[in-house]
Amino acid sequence: MTAPTLTIDVVSDVMCPWCYIGKRRLEAALDDVRDEIDVEVRWRPYQLDPTLPKEGKDRQQYLEDKFGGAAGAEQAYAAVRQAGADEDIPFAFDKIKVSANTHDAHRLIRWASALGLPAQHQMVDLLFKAYFEDGKSLGDDSVLIEAAEQVGLEAPVVERLLAGDADRDTVSAEIDQARQMGVTGVPCFIIDTQYAVVGAQSAEALADAMRKIVASRANEAEAPAKD
Repeated sequence: MTAPTLTIDVVSDVMCPWCYIGKRRLEAALDDVRDEIDVEVRWRPYQLDPTLPKEGKDRQQYLEDKFGGAAGAEQAYAAVRQAGADEDIPFAFDKIKVSANTHDAHRLIRWASALGLPAQHQMVDLLFKAYFEDGKSLGDDSVLIEAAEQVGLEAPVVERLLAGDADRDTVSAEIDQARQMGVTGVPCFIIDTQYAVVGAQSAEALADAMRKIVASRANEAEAPAKD
């Protein structure tokens, strides 16, 4: 018997720590349903702060401005640190020097999908690690090109594309579409193009949502047709 299929579009920003946590939880959920459901995961762009310059803004100053001072920033990230520890993510916030615009990173994620969804998934993981574990700037083309090479993209091609406007409007349009759909926070998991699970929900909650959607579809298929 063929397993039922689902699509999950993950609306995410690679400068969002909760999105990194959400990715780990999604992976655990996928492992849980692997023998029951065939799931295709696609990563969609979002920007928490599109006003940031490509070269970035001092990270500490950015957080203090956002959370009303150093104490507010530390308090806001306490839960992030704990959740990261629970998911074995070694967040190294002290290594991060700048918070940069992530638009080019999203272009890179889009280009990686040309090699297949596993490559796109790997690209997302590499960018999360580069930023949150290694403290690298996501606005630095050399960082993006290094990640591109690791998934199989050609460095000279990526360098040329980054220097131009390839897919810039397309990524912006996808971000606008997410906002028009009502996405105001990330991560947001859109299952089967119509059911949204918002926030870095637990692996159990994500797996449960997938099973319920598959069951609902099966019930609808078995329901007698109305005259």
